[in-house]
Amino acid sequence: MYILSDTGQPNKQMAALESYTGILKIIKLSWYCMFFSYFSIKKTSRLCALLILLSITAACDAPPPPSNPLRLGTNVWPGYEPLYLARSLGSFDGTDTVRLIEYSSSSQVIRALRNGLLDAAALTLDEVLMLVAQQQDLQIILVTDISNGGDALLGQPNTTSLKDISGKIIGVESTALGAYMLNRALNFANIDKSAIQLKNLRITEHEQAFKDGLVDAIVTFDPVRTKLLSAGAKELFSSRQLPGEIVDVIVIRKDAAPAFINNIKKLKDGWYQALHYIKTNPREAYEILSLRLKLPVENVKNSFNNLILPDQKENTNMVGLGKNSTLLQTTKTLAAIMLKNELLQTPVNPLPLFTDNSVDQNKQP
Repeated sequence: MYILSDTGQPNKQMAALESYTGILKIIKLSWYCMFFSYFSIKKTSRLCALLILLSITAACDAPPPPSNPLRLGTNVWPGYEPLYLARSLGSFDGTDTVRLIEYSSSSQVIRALRNGLLDAAALTLDEVLMLVAQQQDLQIILVTDISNGGDALLGQPNTTSLKDISGKIIGVESTALGAYMLNRALNFANIDKSAIQLKNLRITEHEQAFKDGLVDAIVTFDPVRTKLLSAGAKELFSSRQLPGEIVDVIVIRKDAAPAFINNIKKLKDGWYQALHYIKTNPREAYEILSLRLKLPVENVKNSFNNLILPDQKENTNMVGLGKNSTLLQTTKTLAAIMLKNELLQTPVNPLPLFTDNSVDQNKQP
């Protein structure tokens, strides 16, 4: 697990400093009291009592300490990068903060969410459905992006078509998204799963395993996808052929939601500010993101060209209208596809993901 930063930390340090300063003042006052008591015990005792009472009163009038930050976990994916851009722009400073925690894979994010180490997580919709099937009570609060080419099945340079993967070794991360993309690609090519050999690879192993020829093809996503294409890989299948199916969202645990109403609002405000910054200052935004993604600025731009980033109004229509949310029907269709391909063992009702009124949907008039 990699914690890139804790935006609440500076405030905690300041609070600690103020507390320490207050203690020093009280100690100082106590020394004064002891000194003067040597000369006049009764008078000085009254003065000490008055001074200590005033100190306590001042402490009570001080502003309350910042609330606990909303712990939000992500893995590395361009569609989540506006979160980190928002943090760079200072959107998550101050009280009611959002603490971004980065993991190397979505599997780690899911595990942390299940174990209560996170309050919220950025996940693909299929991963959310698998968690719902495991009795996790979640609420969608934001759609970050719709993959429109950012997820792909890539073949070695000598591969000519998707049908060429039959009988070959296919690398894939053992995640819901990896299994879903592979199943959809096999369905498109009319290839039975028994006709390929799977090699489970962590996302951190994708680039090197492909370059070393350990696999004939690999299911991966940006920024690894862009790096491998630059190295000569052939794109055989992508999320562009699955319009609206690979959707990334931020979910929160329903039991945590009531305590983070203000944090959720700050999260959304920061998100939309970051999208506005990308739109109005694209070069500067891509330069900031290129450092995190370890990609040239032009490649970062190309990665974002393979994403659809819903604005505030579109987000409201997708997840902010309860049973009338447009994403609900998409989610039902996705659940049916996953059940058919045995990625879900039992039917899932996605409606509760959209109906928790305790989470402010930040609707725009």
